[in-house]
Amino acid sequence: MRLTLIVVLCLLNAGCAVWRKDQAEPVDNQGPRKEDKAKPEEKPSDVLKPKSLKLASPVSDRFYIRGTYFSAKAESLVRLDPTAIDVAGTELSGEQDLGLDDKIDQGRMEFDFRLGERNHVRIDYFKLARFAQQPLPRDILFGNAIIGEGVTFRTNLDWRTLGFTYTYSFFRSDRFEAGLGLGVYLIEGHLEGSVPGTSSKQKVESVGIFPTVAVNGAYRISKRWAVTLRAQQYSASPDDFIGKMADYHFDVQYRWRKNLAVGLGYSSIQTDLEVADPGGGLFNLDVSGPELFCRVSF
Repeated sequence: MRLTLIVVLCLLNAGCAVWRKDQAEPVDNQGPRKEDKAKPEEKPSDVLKPKSLKLASPVSDRFYIRGTYFSAKAESLVRLDPTAIDVAGTELSGEQDLGLDDKIDQGRMEFDFRLGERNHVRIDYFKLARFAQQPLPRDILFGNAIIGEGVTFRTNLDWRTLGFTYTYSFFRSDRFEAGLGLGVYLIEGHLEGSVPGTSSKQKVESVGIFPTVAVNGAYRISKRWAVTLRAQQYSASPDDFIGKMADYHFDVQYRWRKNLAVGLGYSSIQTDLEVADPGGGLFNLDVSGPELFCRVSF
C-alpha cells in the first residue's frame, strides 16, 4: 500500500513538471511571448534626458488663481443730465469737485483655465465703491436739481466689472506663448448725489455688456522668472452713445515653489461712457497703479 502511494505521488509530480514545462514552451500558432518582444535600443542621450522638459511656468500651467493687492490712482469725470429738458448737466471731477478718494487700496481675484494645450478662459472681477461728502466749489446742475456753491453734497459711486475672456495661443513653445481672442465685460454702475437733510436726491443706474478684442502673452525667462502681459479694448460710437473699455496688465513673477509664485505688476482699467439723450450723462473712469500678487497654479 505504501509502495503504491509512493508510485502515484511520483507520477503526479512528474506529470505536473511536464505540464509546466509544456506551458513555458512557445507554440507556433500563438506567436512570440510578450517577454520575447524586442525592446527598442536606448541611446545614451535618451538615458540622460529628463522625464519632462516642461518647467512650472505660466507657459505650462493648466490652472491658476491669483490674489492681488491693487494700489491704484483713480481719476473720474461724471455728468448727469436732466430728464425734463434737452441740456447737459455740469461736468464734475469726482476727486476734486466731489471729494472722492483719488487713491484706492483693495484686493482683486483672477482665474485662468487652460483647455487642451492652446485654449485659455480667464475670469476676473473688479469693484470700486467710493463715498464722499463735502461743500460744492461752484453751482452745478446735477440731474434735475440745481445746487448752489457751498452746499454740502453727498456722492455715492459704485462701479463693478466682471470679465470673461477666451484666447487661443497661435504661438507656443517651452518658453513662449502668445494668443488672440475675444472677451465680454459685464459692467454695472451706480451714481447717486444728494443734499443731506433734504429730499433732493438724483441717481442713475446702468448695466451694460462690452465685447473686447484680447491679446495675451507669457515668456519664461529662466527656471524661476517669467513675465506675462495682456491687453483688451473695445470702442464704439453709434448714435447718441460713445463707449470705450480698455484693460491692460503687465507683471514679473518669481516661481518660489512649483505651485506658488509671487510677483509685481501694473494694471490700467479705463472706461468712457457718454449718453447724449435726456436723462443721460457722462462717466469716465481711469484706475491705474502697481500690484503685488500671489499666484497658485497647477
